[in-house]
Amino acid sequence: MLQTLIIGIALGLIAFLLMGIRVFFTKNGEFPNTHIGASKAMQDRGISCATSQDTEFRYKESPVVKLLKKENL
Repeated sequence: MLQTLIIGIALGLIAFLLMGIRVFFTKNGEFPNTHIGASKAMQDRGISCATSQDTEFRYKESPVVKLLKKENL
């Protein structure tokens, strides 16, 4: 039981180090940005992430509200 636990922890640490090798061992290393908004291909198509779209639409005034303001109802 203890041997299995030690082997599992060792394999987990090895996997962690291998996944972060670029981050840990290069100067100014950082994880790659996989955010949709950072992708050039998505930006060319006008696609952004749901969080950004939600924030944008939250502050956008509704067309109904604009109409009511114009007509002073």
